[in-house]
Amino acid sequence: MAVVFKKTDMLTDAPLHYCPGCTHGIIHRLVAEVLEELGVGDKTIGVAPVGCAVFAYNYFNCDMHEASHGRAPAVATGIKRTHPDACVFTYQGDGDLASIGTAEIVHACTRGEKFTTIFVNNAIYGMTGGQMAPTTLPGQVTTTSPYGRDTDHCGYPVKVSEMLSTLDGAYYIARVSVDSVKNVIQAKKCIKKAFEYQLAGKGFTLVEVISSCPTNWGMTPVEALNWVREKMLPYYPLGTYKDKGANE
Repeated sequence: MAVVFKKTDMLTDAPLHYCPGCTHGIIHRLVAEVLEELGVGDKTIGVAPVGCAVFAYNYFNCDMHEASHGRAPAVATGIKRTHPDACVFTYQGDGDLASIGTAEIVHACTRGEKFTTIFVNNAIYGMTGGQMAPTTLPGQVTTTSPYGRDTDHCGYPVKVSEMLSTLDGAYYIARVSVDSVKNVIQAKKCIKKAFEYQLAGKGFTLVEVISSCPTNWGMTPVEALNWVREKMLPYYPLGTYKDKGANE
C-alpha cells in the first residue's frame, strides 16, 4: 500500500501539550518537514522560548537550547557565531519576541545575524492566562483589557514584520497564516525559503505565523480560525515584506 502521509522524522513521538485547536502543532510540523527536506537535521540547533512553546525542545528531533524569556535571539547569535555551519533557528511567541524580547530581535535583525526566527503571533499571552500582548488588536478583549484594548491608553499593536523589514540587516521577512490548507502550503514555502537563505549564508530571516488561541480567546477551534480570517488577517496582512534575494 502506498504511503500517503507520514510524520516527519524531525519530530519526536512526544505527545504535544497544546490546547485543542491551537495551531502550534501545525507550525511545528512545517518547520520539521522543511528541516528534513533540506537534509540539515543533524546540524540543526533550535532555541526554545518561554511561553506556550516552552517545551519545544521535547518535540523537535534536533539539538535544542532553552533561552530565558525573550532572549532567544541573543542565544541564537552566540550559537550561530560559534557554529557558523549549523542551521540555527528560534521559535518564539508574541509575548516572548515582541515584548520582553523586543531589543534582542531588533538588534539581531539590524546586525544581520544569520539565523532564522519562527515568530508565532496569536495576539495574546497564552501560557500565563490570556493577558493583553503587544500584538493584541484594538478593541480585543483579554483578561487585562476586559473592555477591549483602548489604544488611547495602551497604544497600538506592534506590527513586527513591518517594523523589522525597515532594518538594513533584514534579508527575508514574511508573514503567513495556517488557518487554511492554502495558507498552510504557502507558509511552508516561506519557511523553507527562510532556511534556504540562512544555509546560503545570507542575513537575518524571519517568518511571522498568524496563529489562533481558542482557549484564551474563549472560542471553539472553528470559531477561532474564523476570527483569524475576519479580524487578524485584515490587521496583519499576509505577504513578503522583504526579500533581498529576489533582487540578486
